[in-house]
Amino acid sequence: MTTEAVTLDLTPREVLGKKVKRLRRDGIIPVHLYGRGVEPRSLQCERRQLIRVLSIAGSNTPIVVTIQGEEGDQLAFAREIQWDPRRDDLIHVDFLVAEATRLVSARVPVVISGDSEGARSSGGRVVQQLREVDVEALPLEMPSELEADAVLLAEPDSVIRVSDLKVPSNVTILNDSEEVVARVDIPRVVVEAEVEEGEEAVAEGDDAPEEGSAG
Repeated sequence: MTTEAVTLDLTPREVLGKKVKRLRRDGIIPVHLYGRGVEPRSLQCERRQLIRVLSIAGSNTPIVVTIQGEEGDQLAFAREIQWDPRRDDLIHVDFLVAEATRLVSARVPVVISGDSEGARSSGGRVVQQLREVDVEALPLEMPSELEADAVLLAEPDSVIRVSDLKVPSNVTILNDSEEVVARVDIPRVVVEAEVEEGEEAVAEGDDAPEEGSAG
């Protein structure tokens, strides 16, 4: 699924340095806008609007940025999102300006879909080892997520690799194609039970009388 850009309204920021703490107390978050051929800008945004947009866009959805008092808009991606770990509060965001016709890279989530016959038949479960991949695409063609089909896990020892992901032709995954995305995890008790059954079968075969021997 291709992402759809969301809109964010920013205003120029005159308060710099330690004084930005006062902005945060007033519900205003300082942001930084930069990019190729763009003069870095110190801007600000209302906290609730910024958190709402970030919750939708994450780091892989283009954001249409408008600046109060200025004409036009710009495409940008959220690149560095800083939180206060003690208060779990947003304190600063960096936005990277992107050109609509120039490739950009972003980290895109991977979701598992479908059912795994390998997991069902073995009493196991599907374990996702890779939850995000690095992707290159045009800003407005950046996928919101990539799909891994659990049907590919047809056997207990099957794996899904990066090369198995469903990727649009205009998108390139930058990860190693052999990297494992998902596999079947068989509970230890099931494995041990299968081993014991195998050992019992061997023992029974050893105890059976040889053909032609006296009974």
